[in-house]
Amino acid sequence: MTRKKKTRSLADKVTIRTGRRKDYKKWRHDNPDQVAPSRRFVAKKQQQRKLQAVKKLARQQSGQNIAIHPNKESDPSPEGQS
Repeated sequence: MTRKKKTRSLADKVTIRTGRRKDYKKWRHDNPDQVAPSRRFVAKKQQQRKLQAVKKLARQQSGQNIAIHPNKESDPSPEGQS
């Protein structure tokens, strides 16, 4: 006797008429309250987002400052010179 392969797939945990993908998609559409990501997946994604935010902040702080709108009185204007 063979053992059933372990899976984290939600498709194997629901009891529907057939094992067809189309039926599972229909069931998932009809029962949105029963379909949710696992706590493990949610925790993993939260950790990834936190890490991504830390990396982005570090990149922003280590970057070079650029004066996008410099003060007009500090720059000599080429229009005023003739």
